[in-house]
Amino acid sequence: MEPSPDAPYTHLQLTAEAAKVLAHPMRSRLLGALRRGGPASATALAAELSTNSGATSYHLRRLEAVGIVEDTGDGRGKERLWRAATDSHGWRNSDFDDDEDARTALGWLVRDYHRQFDTRYSRWLDVADSWPVPWQDALGMTDTWVEVTPDQMQAMSNELEAVVDRYLKAGEGQPGARRISLYRFAFPLDEGDVPEAGDVSEAGDVSEAGETHGSGDVAGTDGLEGAGDAGAAGGDER
Repeated sequence: MEPSPDAPYTHLQLTAEAAKVLAHPMRSRLLGALRRGGPASATALAAELSTNSGATSYHLRRLEAVGIVEDTGDGRGKERLWRAATDSHGWRNSDFDDDEDARTALGWLVRDYHRQFDTRYSRWLDVADSWPVPWQDALGMTDTWVEVTPDQMQAMSNELEAVVDRYLKAGEGQPGARRISLYRFAFPLDEGDVPEAGDVSEAGDVSEAGETHGSGDVAGTDGLEGAGDAGAAGGDER
């Protein structure tokens, strides 16, 4: 998908096969590395991820087969230069209701993105005091809870995504600008209070109901990671 004013980034909606291929520790990390760092050879990626180039090449080809990465065509000789095929990826949980293997793969991906978040946020906390005070004040963590229906939750998610889209490249070219990771998690406060089927309304006119989006290097990721490698459960990664 090409960027547009409504979605200023390219996006891949995962098929069942793509989800199963991506649900692998090395492949998830490779996608994140390409989204964060841009095009790279298998040799360079292997060095970054502390593995060997043969295994890296194999996993890149697997990702290429399902449209997650692609050859730039700019390699030299036999060396191929790889890039992420899109800025983000995502899925709808309901698309895989009848595919247990795909649901298992997506479950692994979501937990992998959570592990990546924990690792990366911990690294930031270790060095936060070394950053200028304006950045320390602007960055951080917050949480709250809302009481909503599924339709209202999706509408709120769409509004938040629209705000983020407006700021994707707001500081581009400015010396003081830095790339900042944004993560959005939504889950029940009372996970044991499961609604009855009759209490859950249809999505109505709320667009992309039940879809997970992400960009970055963790779903959608580095990316719930696009410019990232991760995605979000039932959602998108950029």
